[in-house]
Amino acid sequence: MSLRPFRFTGATAVVTGAAGGMGEHLARGLAERGSTLLLVDRDARLLDAVASSIRSSFPDSPVATFVADLSDRDAVEALAVDLRAATGSVDLLVNNAGVALAGRFDQITMADFDWVMAINFAAPVLLTHRLLPSIGPGGHIVNVSSVFGLVGPRGQTAYSSSKFALRGFTESLRNELLPRGIGITSVHPGGVRTGIALNARIGGELSDAEVKRAKEDFDKLLTFPADRAAGLILEAVRARRPRLLIGLTAKVPDVVARVAPMAFGTLERRAAHLARLAGKAWRRGDSPRA
Repeated sequence: MSLRPFRFTGATAVVTGAAGGMGEHLARGLAERGSTLLLVDRDARLLDAVASSIRSSFPDSPVATFVADLSDRDAVEALAVDLRAATGSVDLLVNNAGVALAGRFDQITMADFDWVMAINFAAPVLLTHRLLPSIGPGGHIVNVSSVFGLVGPRGQTAYSSSKFALRGFTESLRNELLPRGIGITSVHPGGVRTGIALNARIGGELSDAEVKRAKEDFDKLLTFPADRAAGLILEAVRARRPRLLIGLTAKVPDVVARVAPMAFGTLERRAAHLARLAGKAWRRGDSPRA
């Protein structure tokens, strides 16, 4: 069954993690396309600033904000109730919010592991389950996984677990929703320029200086512009694409994972090199294909 292209004009869209990064640019892109926005984030101050800016730039696109901590199941349940009360139907649900945790499995605590799984996996699943009755034929869902939902590098056991789980959920749910006329897209960004690295938790007994250096090294790998990534996601929604890989640092690992999965140790080093080259290209003003 094929679906007609998604119509943004007049659609009601829910976007989580909307106070910055890809979420903010997704919200702006949706407003520009004439959608009504229901924006979610845990940071009330930044979320209000984004909403005010969008209202100023796109006065014809209504914007409502909802503050929620997606690591708290009760808060997600309450959020779903509030979202259903705010609108009769949801046309687009974008589960974009996510967090990172770095460190070997024997270094991290189970509390940290559960925190990542709650935000990156349990919250999107629960929110989708609660809002699905409000999504009719023609609707669409976006679940933002990661390149680490395609391959599992060392030091990313919790993050990869959450993103692999979200990918599996999305692929299975797609087969259930397609006969109902609802589309779903699994998004796998690689190295998109957001604040996820600087906001990540670092496992292990590291000094403040070591944690700072680890975050800065991670941040250097994030070179793909967030606004362009958001544009690619919205185009994937319009075209009803089932999967979107963003950037060479997602596309190359995807190929290697399918062709030579045991070669990923070497791939990690190559992916880092590709990210540095991509960053140099963007600073020169080149436009490498995503």
